[in-house]
Amino acid sequence: MSERLEKVRQALADYEHPLFEFAAKGDDAGVVVEIRFKNAIVPVHVYEFTLQPREIDHPQFVWSFQRQLYDCLHDYVVEMFTRNPQMKAH
Repeated sequence: MSERLEKVRQALADYEHPLFEFAAKGDDAGVVVEIRFKNAIVPVHVYEFTLQPREIDHPQFVWSFQRQLYDCLHDYVVEMFTRNPQMKAH
């Protein structure tokens, strides 16, 4: 697992963003990628997604990883809404 974890960490090292920080850790299922909001004034959850070994071992990993990271960033930002029309009125 350490080779796959290192591969994901190397891929993450190519990304820098003023609002988000990225990390990776190994687990039983693969490698968990964490996305954290930097310097949050209000508490915001940490977004996580798991990369399976077959995804990391794929020859096109760097490109599929980029797509997945961008998709997850989109999802994370949408999840940060504290109110939107789809939420039930309280």
